[in-house]
Amino acid sequence: MLIKIFGSAIFGVEAQTIIVEVNVDQGVGYHLVGLPDNAIKESNYRIAAALQNNGYRIPGKKITINMAPADLRKEGSAYDLTLALGILVASSQIKATDIDEYLIMGELSLDGTVNPIKGALPIAIKAKEEGFKGFILPNENAKEAAVVDGLEVYGVSSIQEVIDHFHSGKCLKQTELDPQKEFYQNLDYPEYDFSDVKGQESIKRCMEIAAAGGHNIILIGPPGSGKTMLAKRLPSILPPMTLQEALETTKIHSVVGKVKNSGLMSHRPFRNPHHTISSAALVGGGSYPQPGEISLSHNGVLFLDELPEFERRVLEVMRQPMEDREVTIARAKFTVTYPSSFMLVASMNPSPGGYFNDPDAPVVSSPMEMQRYLGKISGPLLDRIDIHIEVAPVPFEKLTNDQKAESSLEIRRRVMNARDIQTMRFQNLETVHYNAQMNTKQIRQHCMLTLETKELLRSAMERLNLSARAYDRILKVARTIADLEGNIEISSSHISEAIQYRSLDREGWLG
Repeated sequence: MLIKIFGSAIFGVEAQTIIVEVNVDQGVGYHLVGLPDNAIKESNYRIAAALQNNGYRIPGKKITINMAPADLRKEGSAYDLTLALGILVASSQIKATDIDEYLIMGELSLDGTVNPIKGALPIAIKAKEEGFKGFILPNENAKEAAVVDGLEVYGVSSIQEVIDHFHSGKCLKQTELDPQKEFYQNLDYPEYDFSDVKGQESIKRCMEIAAAGGHNIILIGPPGSGKTMLAKRLPSILPPMTLQEALETTKIHSVVGKVKNSGLMSHRPFRNPHHTISSAALVGGGSYPQPGEISLSHNGVLFLDELPEFERRVLEVMRQPMEDREVTIARAKFTVTYPSSFMLVASMNPSPGGYFNDPDAPVVSSPMEMQRYLGKISGPLLDRIDIHIEVAPVPFEKLTNDQKAESSLEIRRRVMNARDIQTMRFQNLETVHYNAQMNTKQIRQHCMLTLETKELLRSAMERLNLSARAYDRILKVARTIADLEGNIEISSSHISEAIQYRSLDREGWLG
């Protein structure tokens, strides 16, 4: 008997429906074809034990299973439940007349328990697009899939529940979720708040500007000055994600199995990879490509602590994704594209010893050591970082001050007002949503300068020996500062403040 049952495969952040054809005929043997990987080839052992422990069996006949399209590589253990049900129906052990109306996925334990899978959200989206009635999957992934409106989602804990649903008429309980209600209920504020930071008012101002314009930022300061503490609090002042952003972000995290029974992600991601990370882990890749850290931080923050400690080759592969806001991974037989629109926050010590031009410092580095250390960061990478700011240690008087600092909520209100102005400014552009995304043409259009501000900028660039690449960055940051103040025109004060945020372009740092 021939039966067709449906599963799904993940490529990039999109799903593709897989038709599993199971044919039971006279003879002996078990043949699984259609480019399965080792995890799928081993499924017959899990399936045999799971069926036997639930009162069923793999028939002693010739079983041929084809996973179509047959020229597409399938991987992972999520097809166990699909294959097991196909064998039961094809061998007439159970009846399931409407099984082809459902998409079924799940990994089996030897006792028949259904374990969670990866990519439930993109699979659910594809199932709805292709007109399936429902999606049967593990309980742990049910809320994630139920985000998709118009698709019946059934979470199960064992294969017996699925068998009873089709064969005995014991209907599964549908998982229902109101995505909007769920999303807005979870929009509470994270535990890290700017009110915890003592002093550092100028750095808080920089972080506010970076959040308002979506600017990349690098913090330079000695150990213990608060760089990491400030970076961890940046997501708390970013505008809340929209439903569309939450859906995009959840899809990426779903593909790598980082969404467990929580529905839509409501907080912007904050990723903090260690400096020993490989280039494939950072931008994505592998034999069977997976999203990297830059894609997992999509619509959020990527924090690179101790930037010069990262391998230069690893940092260089970020340059194109930072510019294009997506990363494309090409293999011989296929190409996948992952979104990577993130804010880069980097921190570094000013020298190998951690201190710079401080006669009282416990460790002093030579000029040659300084150049070697700072030379690990290339000019083209710094060209993509809008704000460079030096972080000074906090004096004892401010550390012991009991006065409560401004909260993240208060800062976020100003940031959201500035973002609203930018939303109106770029409402006719699909690829530009905030100031940091402006190209040269848009900078010339929206960052008009008076003769006075032009002269100020020219004088500053000559006096401070700022590089030519700093020009556009200064204009973008000045535009954001003006937006925070609600000003249409960029004034001299906005330009002056923006110039201060280009520390690494000055003579004496990178030369």
